[in-house]
Amino acid sequence: MPHRRESLADAKTFRRGYDHIRARDPVLGKVLETHGVLEFKVEGDLFEALVESILSQQLASAAANSIIRKVRAIYPDGKLEAQAVYKTSIRRLRSAGVSPQKITYLKDLSKKVSKGEIDLESLRSMEDEQIIQILDEVRGIGPWTVHMLLIFTLGRTNVLPVDDLGVRKGMQEVYSLKEMPKKTEMEKLGESWHPYRTIASLYLWRHKDKR
Repeated sequence: MPHRRESLADAKTFRRGYDHIRARDPVLGKVLETHGVLEFKVEGDLFEALVESILSQQLASAAANSIIRKVRAIYPDGKLEAQAVYKTSIRRLRSAGVSPQKITYLKDLSKKVSKGEIDLESLRSMEDEQIIQILDEVRGIGPWTVHMLLIFTLGRTNVLPVDDLGVRKGMQEVYSLKEMPKKTEMEKLGESWHPYRTIASLYLWRHKDKR
């Protein structure tokens, strides 16, 4: 019988993780108590999520959302599909505010998906590390982009996005660190959160945003 993977889309799983972190990390536990149990919904389509992550790279959320809206406006009903993105002219994507570098990333992703080199739906049944390895073959997709997919589209429970500025800033504030923590320090601080590191990450974001 296949192993049933926990998903943060399930409110009971989220509550289990919330209780787990509160019991094992009194410092972060106070942040959890301040915000209460969050409502978490996973979002949509894998290809669309990857396109949005690429468009959001290294941009403030307002700027990223503006470009995403303009790119979606190119397509019927705002639907992002691999074949359509692959066929869209560079000029049209540039006029929507997409940088030349990100256009090469979108073209590589949409080509690989539309030609069947990557089957995105098959990722749903894979382990996190396998997904990272497969998507690493696409230009412009690194760990941060895959971590966003794992959290917000696949609802995986144990993701710690060590490259995310918001999580690093949140961690610095919560634990009163002199500097933003590097990967090894983040992983050490997060040892007690296993297997619910995603939930900890969500609260670190929330803490930073509410400051």
